[in-house]
Amino acid sequence: MLKNKVIILLLVFAFVTVLSACNSSDNAEQASNNQEDSSDTSDSSTPDSGDSGGEAEVDYDPLGKYDETITLSTGICVEPGASKSLPEGDTLEDNEYTRAVKEDLNIELKEYWSVSCTNKDQKISLSIASNDLPDAMIVNRVQLRKLVEAGQIADLSEAVKYALPMSQDAWASSDGKALASATFDGKLMAIPSSNHSDGSIKNLWIRKDWLDNLGLEVPQTLEDLETVAKAFIEQDPDGNGQDDTLGIMGMDVNDILYSTFLEGADQGLGSIFYAKDAYPGYWVEGPDGQATYGSVLPETKEALSFLRDWYDEGLIDTQLGIRKDNNEPIIAGKAGIFFQSLWAVYEPLSNAWKGDPTANWQAYAVPLNGEGKWNQTVNATSNNFIVVRKDYEHPEAAVKALNYRLTYGDYYEFEHGLDASHIPLRVDTQMRDQMYRIAELIERVAIDGEPREILDVPWEPSLYEQDYDDYLEVKKEPYDEYDLEYWNTDNIVTLPRIYARVVGTRPIRDPNRNDISSLVYEQTPTMSERWANLMKLETETFLKIIMGAAPLDDFDKFVEDWKKQGGDTITSEVRDIVK
Repeated sequence: MLKNKVIILLLVFAFVTVLSACNSSDNAEQASNNQEDSSDTSDSSTPDSGDSGGEAEVDYDPLGKYDETITLSTGICVEPGASKSLPEGDTLEDNEYTRAVKEDLNIELKEYWSVSCTNKDQKISLSIASNDLPDAMIVNRVQLRKLVEAGQIADLSEAVKYALPMSQDAWASSDGKALASATFDGKLMAIPSSNHSDGSIKNLWIRKDWLDNLGLEVPQTLEDLETVAKAFIEQDPDGNGQDDTLGIMGMDVNDILYSTFLEGADQGLGSIFYAKDAYPGYWVEGPDGQATYGSVLPETKEALSFLRDWYDEGLIDTQLGIRKDNNEPIIAGKAGIFFQSLWAVYEPLSNAWKGDPTANWQAYAVPLNGEGKWNQTVNATSNNFIVVRKDYEHPEAAVKALNYRLTYGDYYEFEHGLDASHIPLRVDTQMRDQMYRIAELIERVAIDGEPREILDVPWEPSLYEQDYDDYLEVKKEPYDEYDLEYWNTDNIVTLPRIYARVVGTRPIRDPNRNDISSLVYEQTPTMSERWANLMKLETETFLKIIMGAAPLDDFDKFVEDWKKQGGDTITSEVRDIVK
């Protein structure tokens, strides 16, 4: 593990022409030997003017060590029981990780405050209200905006230049959206997280063995899907001679009808809406070119009418919204179609295979809209942000702390048993298409014959190597055939992870994919008071319309009520944010 971490450094710093980077790498390699004395490196925050007499040049070494110890106080969110896992004598601010940061960077991490994660938002709100901030902390979108408006945090436009290349690449993978989300009036006011979008995309999972039994092709359009669902219900696809199979699963009591800008659905029927170019739950550009809530647009009414007909025909699970566990029919081999992300391989499919190891569940980028596009709503690029207190002398220290976590955090978690709570300033830094890249690299080696060395990338190379080894254990040749018969289903422990990586990402890699982002992913002031009731109104109305318990024209009444009960005010607030 530690050897792999050193490899990361060599790859990441190949182009950094300073000796201090090499020295930091040497220090980290000694982490398992009680952090022995390391070589001195230059203070990367101190300009090196040279003899030219010109403007000083700054050395933006991502892991450059300060000449003198500096203190960086942080606010810490601690999960219940996290402190109990620390070795005897260690604390949140004095443990293997914090001692390593001081040894390698000369940054002393101090605990300004620590609270349970459930109380974190309240603590941050109090800190903002009293202008009593740690040197650095992690906040959400709403808190970031408040801090900017209050003028309480530092401009990090210069500090971000210390970021690792892997962070820069991760931010770039969102086409600039990550950094833009933390930019106000042209100034970068926070270091954003970067989340992969792959887990938010809902594949069509379908029993391909049922398709084969009935001589049917993979559906492409909504019309095709209607034909297949009807056949799955009426033509005994499992061949047991009984009328006991379902068509399309929807949502259970624990799920939502579709993902929203604040919450992701587990399964649901969002893909049906998207194929009709309707985006309920998301803020999209309306007919007037301004931010509009997708649930109140005419396209959503049309999609509801479509789903209403399907439900009436029995194509959609008749226990929509009232079933206790949507996974039960899938695991029992009674359902043939559902929408879920690549993580469906873990649950329900891993359990479905235990009951029937021949259930050939495959994932596809369908149904397509009228223009042949596979529309999918995606999650926010960034949810969390590292902010630095205004007037803190070394704002780049927060970036260096993040760099250290990205380079060595896994080592201290896995090798020293530290909890994520013990590692301050921890935000995700993932490529927007991280899962796509893993599958692509594996297949380039296995199918195209490229050298295995291409797996040695800065983004978790040890994980990529392990995934490839696991791939060879569970995947049978030919490697470009994906039906379940070409997989080792006996290895039920390793199979789900690799099946998700390869089969689950195939739709994500489809050229017809069309991502739909929400114009905002944060709550406005009025939302905090009204949104729960508005969502209740929306969900109840839409389910009643789909299930035939209310007329389709109740949609128009819903729009009117939604606007009166706070929707118009919220829309105005959202438009102000978008501006």
